[in-house]
Amino acid sequence: MSTAIEPPQSEMVRLATKPPWYTSLFIQLLLAIVAGILVGWLWPDIGGSLKPLADGFIKLIKMLIAPIIFCTVVLGIAHVGDLKSVGRIGVKALIYFEAVTTFALIFGLVVGNIVKPGSGFSIDPQTLASGAEAVAKKTSNGELPHTVEFLLNIIPTSVVSAFAENALLQVLFFAVLFGLALAKFGESGPPLIFDLVDHLSHIFFTVIGWVMRLAPLGAFGAMAYIIGQYGIGSLASYGKLIAACYLAALLFILILAVIVKVFAGVNLWKFLVYIKDEMFLALGTASTEVVLPRIMAKLANAGCSRTTTGLVVPTGYSFNLDGATLYLSICVLFLAQALGVDLSLGEQITAVLVLMLTSKGMAGVPGSSFLALSATVAAIGHGAIPVAAVALLLGADRIMDSMRVSVNLLGNCVATFVVANWEGQLDKDRMQKVLAGEEVEPLADAPEQDAVTVGPRD
Repeated sequence: MSTAIEPPQSEMVRLATKPPWYTSLFIQLLLAIVAGILVGWLWPDIGGSLKPLADGFIKLIKMLIAPIIFCTVVLGIAHVGDLKSVGRIGVKALIYFEAVTTFALIFGLVVGNIVKPGSGFSIDPQTLASGAEAVAKKTSNGELPHTVEFLLNIIPTSVVSAFAENALLQVLFFAVLFGLALAKFGESGPPLIFDLVDHLSHIFFTVIGWVMRLAPLGAFGAMAYIIGQYGIGSLASYGKLIAACYLAALLFILILAVIVKVFAGVNLWKFLVYIKDEMFLALGTASTEVVLPRIMAKLANAGCSRTTTGLVVPTGYSFNLDGATLYLSICVLFLAQALGVDLSLGEQITAVLVLMLTSKGMAGVPGSSFLALSATVAAIGHGAIPVAAVALLLGADRIMDSMRVSVNLLGNCVATFVVANWEGQLDKDRMQKVLAGEEVEPLADAPEQDAVTVGPRD
């Protein structure tokens, strides 16, 4: 007599219809990243020539980011129809951003003082004569905008230029105004406009779904280029700095886990499993922008209101760069230690104050980390640390991309959960079910599942 227990019919159907393992984006990205590392290591010339694969994929994604942000924000605000609510979300997001990024800067200085990543370099300042030229080449002779200029640049010269230049803060600014104007009409307003924006949102997400099929190719090209161009040897040369940055990143992620658990009730590990595809794609391409549409869709599916998601995530890409601020504060100490300079407490506080300003204008500026560090070194005013010393980081900067990207991405997701819960716009029941991998009813106004997969994949 058989004692075997037959699985429920629904479970049998689920197992029978489960797609093959090799169709999982997570598996494809993992294999592509490993293959890219091997190609870049074994055949560096070939790896160094594969950058166009990554650049092409990133450009495909970027061409859709601005219209997706516009549609998401407009629809979210039009649903709420409350100017005060939008204002509260914006203020709360900025308060959170400033608090967390300031903490990240101080935390990075603490790690830098303990680990001392620059000790042992013993760099002679006289050997840095050509450093300024190298930094200028890396940054295309650009400069970070001043605070007033940065704030004024949020207002677009024209609506068309905001979309044409892919200026996300400008698109967000116009989307908020457009959404509020649309909401003001209420039921008497033109439903055709709302329906048009809603249909456009679905179309753009469908295109994103097509583009995402090329994600493994983009990740392969990016990783092969980084390893082929900079070499495995760079890991040894800057081993202590790399170890300090990644240690700080790991510890900071644990702090983010505590923040999101205490202030939103979210289990960060479960959320990481939920967004593993997006995390690997961001790490493989060294860009958080390529996953912005999918992250916004997943956050909305996990219970965050579309209004909060649409306002917090794009704003965080400029104001909440936790990974970048961690890196910058550690690098300030690295440069001082490499030159044998002992920065006083006052000079370190000055560095934090300067970085609090310069780190806000980094998004979209070529070589922004070098510009921010140059401005900080100049502001400290320590004669033994020439601005040209920033060139010491040219060989390690790209290796830090994975650290910056992972912390930046998680930091903005945590910010969205915290602000949504703070504003009372977090559906905790839905969030718990989604992160547990349970089936939930699709959102009424969400893009099609085929366009952006937001449920369990494996």
